[in-house]
Amino acid sequence: RVTETDARTDSRVEVTEKETAFKGYFQVDRYHLRHRKFDGGWTGVMSREIFERGHAAAVILYDPQRDRVALIEQFRPGAYAAGMEPWLIEVVAGIIEPGEAPEEVVRREAVEEAGCEVLDLHFIGRYLTTPGGSSESIHLYCGRFDSRGAGGIHGLDHEHEDIRVLPLTRQEALERLAAGQIG
Repeated sequence: RVTETDARTDSRVEVTEKETAFKGYFQVDRYHLRHRKFDGGWTGVMSREIFERGHAAAVILYDPQRDRVALIEQFRPGAYAAGMEPWLIEVVAGIIEPGEAPEEVVRREAVEEAGCEVLDLHFIGRYLTTPGGSSESIHLYCGRFDSRGAGGIHGLDHEHEDIRVLPLTRQEALERLAAGQIG
């Protein structure tokens, strides 16, 4: 397996050109590349736009003493643009800034978005959100917290956040997940 540190120098991939097609709140890079085929040959040169969003970290807030979770609900412009319900129920998450560890992100975001202090963290895994068109990966954790007093409206005004905390039993959360109500 090729690791993250050597993936961009992978001899199985040849980048013939790379350009930034758009740079705003996010960035889109256009790659012209080819890669080795399973039979040992090479593909033709293809052009692909890659959404460069950065990496993120997320935490499932769980109180094992009370068997409760805290989820958040907020407006998401991507869901709106897709013609879907734009107020999504999610886990706490945030973008990893340069020099910041994923664990720091989830602890900070738990306070900012949910008003909750994470007591312990358990790493669940890391995954790519949309590997066909985005470089974004998510580091996912389960964070132990005290659910007493969880709730309210949180978020940072300068980030235009208006986040409602939804304290639920684990069973209620699983039922909402099964019903497709958690994005």
